[in-house]
Amino acid sequence: MRKSLGSKRREITTDHIGQITQLFERFKEGEHSKIFPTTAFGYRKIIVERPLRLNFQASPGRVERLQTEKGFANLATSKKKTGKDHDAEVAEGIELQQGILKALKVLDPAKLHKNRPEFLSVLNAALRQHKLKPPAPVHKAIVSALSERDETADICTDEKGKAEADPELRDTENVPLGEDIPEFFAREVEPHVPDAWFNIGVRDPKDGKIGRVGYEINFNRYFYKYQPPRPLEEIEADIRTLEREIIGMLREVAG
Repeated sequence: MRKSLGSKRREITTDHIGQITQLFERFKEGEHSKIFPTTAFGYRKIIVERPLRLNFQASPGRVERLQTEKGFANLATSKKKTGKDHDAEVAEGIELQQGILKALKVLDPAKLHKNRPEFLSVLNAALRQHKLKPPAPVHKAIVSALSERDETADICTDEKGKAEADPELRDTENVPLGEDIPEFFAREVEPHVPDAWFNIGVRDPKDGKIGRVGYEINFNRYFYKYQPPRPLEEIEADIRTLEREIIGMLREVAG
């Protein structure tokens, strides 16, 4: 290997291979070899979810943001080619856009809703008042534009009352093989994020159990040797030497 390949910066020569083979055949622990069960290097990667919390407001800034939402902007377009049908569909879409913007003006721009069902009730009432029933993608765009993440807001739930996961807060944890996932989660995760849960739907394709199995050999963990820092006196001596060199260079520059 004449040059580094990503993080691979070490080359194993024929001599190295011979040494490794001898260590393996000897099968004894020593300075350069340790014996572990294969499960010691394995883990299950679980997906850690946290609930989605949103607030909602029909403020001027958020209403203006609606213009950039794809579902809303697409109303002023048509999949049909140029012609009467194309123009009619675009005109109908623009009319719906204007109607939605007019309906949103009914909402109190200063009112901040921290409960999604409560806000949807107010929003839908304003749309019905203007005899509007926008398609699902458009309705979703309206809700998206008028919402922002808020840790103090109520948790957003689905139709079954289960908490929805926030994709932006999604994380992972590596649970050592052989360790009980709920126990690991209760010990390592819940004390820091009490409202989190692990996704039981993400499973290993081979055994069907929660979490995808992976392996990693961390050589630093098993073969690390503590290197004490240099004595403070040596460091101070190096600093004084550098200071003298810098002063000498400055004198040469100043003439």
